[in-house]
Amino acid sequence: MAKKINLSLFKKFFHSGKVGGIILLICVIISLIIANSEAATGFTNFLAQNLGFNLGSVEIKYSISAWINDGLMAIFFLLVGLEIKRELIEGELSSVKKASLPVLAALGGMVVPALIYFFFNKGEQTASGWGIPMATDIAFALAIIAMLGKNVPASLKIFLAALAIADDLGAILVIAIFYTAQIHWNYLLMAGGIFVLLLAFNYFKVKSLWFYLIPGLFLWYFVHHSGIHATIAGVLLAFTIPTNETAIESPLEKLEHFLTVPVNFLIMPIFALANTNITFQKQMIDGLVSPLGFGIIAGLFFGKTIGVTLFSWFAVKIKLAKLPSGANWKHIIGVGMLAGIGFTMSIFISLLSFSNAEYVVEAKFAILCTSIMAGILGFIYLKSLKVKPKSQANN
Repeated sequence: MAKKINLSLFKKFFHSGKVGGIILLICVIISLIIANSEAATGFTNFLAQNLGFNLGSVEIKYSISAWINDGLMAIFFLLVGLEIKRELIEGELSSVKKASLPVLAALGGMVVPALIYFFFNKGEQTASGWGIPMATDIAFALAIIAMLGKNVPASLKIFLAALAIADDLGAILVIAIFYTAQIHWNYLLMAGGIFVLLLAFNYFKVKSLWFYLIPGLFLWYFVHHSGIHATIAGVLLAFTIPTNETAIESPLEKLEHFLTVPVNFLIMPIFALANTNITFQKQMIDGLVSPLGFGIIAGLFFGKTIGVTLFSWFAVKIKLAKLPSGANWKHIIGVGMLAGIGFTMSIFISLLSFSNAEYVVEAKFAILCTSIMAGILGFIYLKSLKVKPKSQANN
């Protein structure tokens, strides 16, 4: 029964990712149209408006842009955390044998792009952006592979989803460790106290989600003020919510079901609207061959393809894992190309990497161009391949 539940969860996740990716693409186009129209200034001013309130020493008043990037994206990371935990407990990452291929593929897809980026930007003011090409956008990648239908094995779609989830875990760790400028220990200690309380609720098998979500709001506030990016609170909260391996719906699965639709159909599109507003300028083309632009392009497309393929080959070579059923090495190369669709997470990391607005815009443009290239070429390449019988898959 548990396996059936997992398959049902994957189908729902995959379907929402497919449709959500299409909506995300529409919002990207709308954002670009706004940024290159007379509405650009008004839209920028709108995002800069402050919302919230002050209650004594407690300040909860931020710009609309900050609410999107720190508030709504914390909910996105909550869902990502729930997906990671579920996969670790009962899914494609639940055992060494299952997790080896997607985890090592994700590791290769993070290390190689980061090294390529750093090679081009070493000694430059843009060197801090090495984390940008490490990310894979789940929604867009799943949307592209869904469009391929029966042209690719079903196991390859599961492999890509597991790879993207493992990739997100890596990106979360990178953000928490390397993109934290200054830590305020008093707030961090209070956040730690809330986290311990949530772990205690989990230990004593408290199943009501309210016992996790209400303290989770305080966890977000304290993490936000600690200097660590507030989105990490979403992941910490997710890891405390209880789940199980039975057919009975757990609190984690219940919350995941509830969040999947609003995150994929509302939160991520809003993020795209607010953060893809690139006003095109002639010098942007020159920026693509600057150390920053070239590092992102080479890292995301070539780095992801090489890293995913090379580390997957190593995992199979040492017999730690085997290829997905019905897939061959050409399919893995295609998945590596699709992993080069960085978009949401890459843009998010670029916002954390640079204080210079010109670098942010240049990075966004390079991410946009590379993601389009990776999606189109990955689709064409995988479309050209034939699905082989299982008996020939690992040849």
